[in-house]
Amino acid sequence: MNDSTDPRPPLSEWILDAYDVLCMHCLSSDDREDVPSIPREQALEILLRTDDLAFEPEDANYALTRLLERGYFYEVDDELRVTEPES
Repeated sequence: MNDSTDPRPPLSEWILDAYDVLCMHCLSSDDREDVPSIPREQALEILLRTDDLAFEPEDANYALTRLLERGYFYEVDDELRVTEPES
């Protein structure tokens, strides 16, 4: 996931793994210009039940916080939306 052309600050590999898992579960909605998104509570549930990650609740919350802080997601009304890096 670490792409040298990605303008977003790099993150730990385990957090990027969480990002990849969440992106696989994000849905696009026509009324939001096809912005992939996922409800925050659903994102936490996915991170906690994904066997590949083996997260504790604190790990899942930390990963979401870091993804938000670093601009991988932005939050609107308890919904996480994927921030697409500019090309």
